[in-house]
Amino acid sequence: MSARPSLVVIGGGPRGTGVIERIAANAGELYGDTPLDLHVVDPHPPGGGRIWRPDQSPLLWMNSMAEDVTMFTDETVELAGPVVAGPALDAWADDVRAGRVTPDADPAVLAEIHGLTGSDFPTRRLQSAYLRWTYERARAALPPGVTVHEHRTTALAVTGPRGGRQRVRLQGRPEPLLADLVVLTVGHLDAEEEPEQAGLGDFARRHGLVHLPPDFTADSALGALRPGEPVIVRGFGLAFVDLMVLLTEGRGGRHEDGVYLPSGREPVLYVGSRRGVPYHAKIGYAWTGERPPLPRHLGPEWTEAALRSAGPLDFRRDVWPSVVKELGHAHYHRLFTAHPERTALAHEVFAGKYAAADPGSPELAALVAEAVPDPADRLDLDALDRPLDGVRHPSPDALQDALRAYITDDLVRRHDPGHSEDLAVFLGLLSAYAQLVRLGDIGGWWHGFFSYLASGPPGPRLHQLLALSRAGVVRFLGADLTVEADEERGLFRARSATVPGAVTEARALVEARLPDPSLRHTASPLLRALRDEGAAVTGSGLLSVDPADSRVLDRAGRPHPRRFALGPFTTARNSGAFTRPRTGGPAFRQNDAAARAALTLLRDLSCPGRLPS
Repeated sequence: MSARPSLVVIGGGPRGTGVIERIAANAGELYGDTPLDLHVVDPHPPGGGRIWRPDQSPLLWMNSMAEDVTMFTDETVELAGPVVAGPALDAWADDVRAGRVTPDADPAVLAEIHGLTGSDFPTRRLQSAYLRWTYERARAALPPGVTVHEHRTTALAVTGPRGGRQRVRLQGRPEPLLADLVVLTVGHLDAEEEPEQAGLGDFARRHGLVHLPPDFTADSALGALRPGEPVIVRGFGLAFVDLMVLLTEGRGGRHEDGVYLPSGREPVLYVGSRRGVPYHAKIGYAWTGERPPLPRHLGPEWTEAALRSAGPLDFRRDVWPSVVKELGHAHYHRLFTAHPERTALAHEVFAGKYAAADPGSPELAALVAEAVPDPADRLDLDALDRPLDGVRHPSPDALQDALRAYITDDLVRRHDPGHSEDLAVFLGLLSAYAQLVRLGDIGGWWHGFFSYLASGPPGPRLHQLLALSRAGVVRFLGADLTVEADEERGLFRARSATVPGAVTEARALVEARLPDPSLRHTASPLLRALRDEGAAVTGSGLLSVDPADSRVLDRAGRPHPRRFALGPFTTARNSGAFTRPRTGGPAFRQNDAAARAALTLLRDLSCPGRLPS
């Protein structure tokens, strides 16, 4: 068996690609030309991985504009390694058009690239071409001593002693890969059915119904949903948007001049959720003028103090008040500097008093009430989070009218620079996320709130939703949606607090969300084995990793010297798959720290006589 040092990256999607880019960036300083076998394990092509694979429907879009997506570091990123500049997605498309880059893409995707602008929402298959190019560029930048081996299969388990080589068992391969280090970047998880989902699935099988559990929508068995039949959909976020598109345009319907022309093959989607409203539309205008200074009230000093505090942090008690104050700072800074006619105090007076007031205090509320006369100009995060709380409608039809008006108002506001304080809050959310990711597992609510407010669908998707609602293809159910299995009638029944007494019955139920990133219910044999072997898992099911370099922690809190993990299933989870340019993305910092730690250990192991057998 060869004694060449060996590194295995499990997961070839954006996160794995990002780690490889950082290995290439740091190898010259930390590793040199020493031989190394770098194995990339993924059943899908490296670069895009499963979620961003090239063979997807052209109807599926990213929910970010091309100018807001980059795979490359810049000077805003806090990292020990070198910044290696590279193009954001829109600049990469410019390079393709100019002939400076030749991507691995079919003619249809090339045509998309040639028509792409910075404010467009690209298709996922176009993004796949960008990710594949990024992977190939990183691979080409590796030192000549590094040999890359791609394995188009699934990793089933990682075993081995803490102080010795690891054994990575692969599906369809009799002998394991031997690895000095393993980096897990497996991305979104498939979920083992938790008790509620298992019960609903069993009910559906017994009664000949359709139950689609949480899944990546493009991989769901949507063919089981029959034309014209009602389908209860639980979930109103990005997974619902994909579902809506695939079951309407994907079945031959067309949108023309704000009107949906059905094909007759669509089911009728009855959609509701905890909030009962879709995620807020992406903001449709660019920033101008002075940016709010961020972070201000939720910066590194606050984070370090929180980490030093005794006992576990309670998000609502210990963290949320400071988040509210930070977002309020961003909101009011913009309101006072860009829209001063809607304020009643000098900005410097307000800013001084705002900074001195305690988060969540009556003094802070009184100051805002005095300085901002119109309540509509004040930041009310609770109202934003639960817009249908306490709202009741006499009939389902009344709800349809009201929710269409709500979505229309949201679209108007999110495209109106007269409300640019909303964009300031978005910047505040990014800044807060960069700090909160350092705290580890703070529960799932914050991540959901961030996505709802800051990572919603493109505006055109909500225009399409309105057209589908007017056509009767989508029906809104409201907030606090509950679903029960009616054994006597053999149907799913949905109720919502928004329309008291209304009941929707259907023979199909779709859970429109990705599986929770929890190792407690994961279907991944790799992560189940890691969990069962002794890796630390938090109360909400995240894999615990060292915040310094993403090494996997055991239940005693010790970092494993040979195993790293990065991604949404870990305590170092981030706000999304990609980073906006010049926003200091935490994922870049994590990738860099993990790559540098890995290269340092590999360098030490390559010294004569020190490589474990």
